[in-house]
Amino acid sequence: MDSLTHIILGAAVGTAVLGRKAGLRAAVIGAACNTLPDLDVFIAQGDPVRDLTFHRAETHALFWLTLAAPAIAWLVARLNRRVDATYREWLLLVWLSLMTHPLLDAFTVYGTQLWLPFSDYPVGIGSVFIIDPLVTVPMIAGLIAWLRWRQSAPARGMRWIRAGLIASTLYLGWTVAAQTHVEGEVRRSIAATPLESRRVLVTPAPLNSLLWRVIVMDDDAYHEGFRSLFDKSARIPLERHASDPELLASLRDERTVRRLARFSKGFYSVRMANRELRVADGAPGTFSQLLGAVTTAQAAPVGSVDATRPIVMTDLRMGQTPWFVFSFVVAEHGGKGITAVPNRQIASARPPVTALPWLWNRIWDEAATY
Repeated sequence: MDSLTHIILGAAVGTAVLGRKAGLRAAVIGAACNTLPDLDVFIAQGDPVRDLTFHRAETHALFWLTLAAPAIAWLVARLNRRVDATYREWLLLVWLSLMTHPLLDAFTVYGTQLWLPFSDYPVGIGSVFIIDPLVTVPMIAGLIAWLRWRQSAPARGMRWIRAGLIASTLYLGWTVAAQTHVEGEVRRSIAATPLESRRVLVTPAPLNSLLWRVIVMDDDAYHEGFRSLFDKSARIPLERHASDPELLASLRDERTVRRLARFSKGFYSVRMANRELRVADGAPGTFSQLLGAVTTAQAAPVGSVDATRPIVMTDLRMGQTPWFVFSFVVAEHGGKGITAVPNRQIASARPPVTALPWLWNRIWDEAATY
């Protein structure tokens, strides 16, 4: 989830545990502890794919966070000796603030390695978009109410804090139920078609849980569409997008390819770009530029100096066609065939400003278009 939501969650948890004794300190310490797991983004792993897959690994593992909690709680207790709170109370605050961070992240599609070191399977329920106001706003309301009444009516303020946390938790449960419902509709829509036995991914459209994005994988393509909870038609229109995983057939055991395939849980596409475009500062062009046809210059014949063409691997779970968040050049096609190269990330293209109004319209209208 986004950093603001983690800060608010930590503050709400800290306040629920020690708000009466520690006041604002409980909220601040809870917010800080809930932010700690994401500090792994500042640890460089050597290449973009390793950076991507390392995030939400050890620092989000419930086992390691549980081991770290006593030391952090000891430090917090030492720095707050004037507060009338026991070490056990500080430990509970720190532990809950740390643990709720990866547990919340697990509801997104990214993948959180909760069970390290026993399993590196990335848990990604995928029922919540990384920014969802209905996760965050109830906790904000609880904190505002607590600030309003923490002196004059502390019991009322604490009830608001608990109500905010409960409301956000119930909403998370709702998103799982909605996701399950939509997946069932997708399965019924593709029944008795060539896609019937194919893998299906259902994730929420940005900022809501009423409109859902659907991906159905095929051997040489992926099929993408949207389904609103208010749609009436039984059939879900799916648009076919070509993919060519066989381009990487000879590199399936190559570390980067294997890592990305596993990280995306098989929901990835492979395409050969025309030629890598460069912007003025020499950085790679955007993904849409890279895959778009260069109409003013044909790709050079294989074997010539300019023949090298990048092969791009894209995680289909985050973003939508053609605005994907994570796309990487993992190989090149040239005079020596297809060879692995040091991976590099392609800057993602931003959706147009018309996308947000379309999302709103599409929730209510099946025929809405960009």
